[in-house]
Amino acid sequence: MSTSTTADALGAPVPVLSFSPVVLSVPGRPVDLQVRVSAPSTGTSLPVILLSHGHGPSNNLSSLNGYAPLADFWAAHGFVVVQPTHLTSRTLAGLVADAPGAPDFWRSRAEDMSHVLDRLDVIENAVPQLAGRIDRTEVALAGHSLGGFTAALLLGAGLTDPETGDLVHLVEPRIKAGVLLAPPGRGGDVFNGPMAAQWPIIGAVDFSTMTAPALVVTGDEDDPRHFTDMGPDWHADPYTLAPGPKTLLTLFGAEHGLGGIAGYDAAETTDESPERVAALARLTTAYLRTRLHPGDHAWQAACETLTTGPDPVGRVESK
Repeated sequence: MSTSTTADALGAPVPVLSFSPVVLSVPGRPVDLQVRVSAPSTGTSLPVILLSHGHGPSNNLSSLNGYAPLADFWAAHGFVVVQPTHLTSRTLAGLVADAPGAPDFWRSRAEDMSHVLDRLDVIENAVPQLAGRIDRTEVALAGHSLGGFTAALLLGAGLTDPETGDLVHLVEPRIKAGVLLAPPGRGGDVFNGPMAAQWPIIGAVDFSTMTAPALVVTGDEDDPRHFTDMGPDWHADPYTLAPGPKTLLTLFGAEHGLGGIAGYDAAETTDESPERVAALARLTTAYLRTRLHPGDHAWQAACETLTTGPDPVGRVESK
């Protein structure tokens, strides 16, 4: 597997500035919204990636302190990456356990991203050397696991509130494209695993209205048996059940950690593969670059380099 062609298409990485926490006061939120901002040290008219963390077993990776293998790469290749600490984070467990919306905070997680977009001027001016360099019209979104659930809502998926029965839409029209990394799938009859009763919100999503362009990334060995007996294909539901334009990237040999995207050398990664993480970082960068700038051929180059030939990292299909 060669990455030279992809690297050429993406350009050389530049040093990254990472600044945290930027603290945003949000009325009604039980604690302030804290974000990490990672940005390239050079460049202007920089697009933004909002990154929604998952709900893993570590104390700190599910917060603004996680996902460095992706955030660093995206920032080194021209994106401003903004990572909030959602109220589901273990770092906040003692502070918000009894707050409205606990324990899944599904509405708050999505609203965090809208608050970030509302306050991009504050964020831009708080981070040294960033003022005047963000293109606020070019916004993308990425989320892993529970973060993929959050991303689906922001990209247009509906949700039936299990408590009220009301259909809720939290779509964020300022987001132009998304990347869903090992996201949850459908509810209904297949939502029959032991954790389904504890997390009914996961199965309450309707992907049929998720119209925004998105790349859905799954691992062909990501077994979701705690939620369903559907097997790894369950994680592809945001692709299968949503209207186009959508793209599905299935990574060969990948489990839920997709090689270790949640953090460098994270012991919880069951399928540790620096090569897989590097390939995923390149593919997601290329996808978002081409989606935000249709004349850019980075995605085509990345797919040709990484998903064809004798040793592909995965397969790609689109609709």
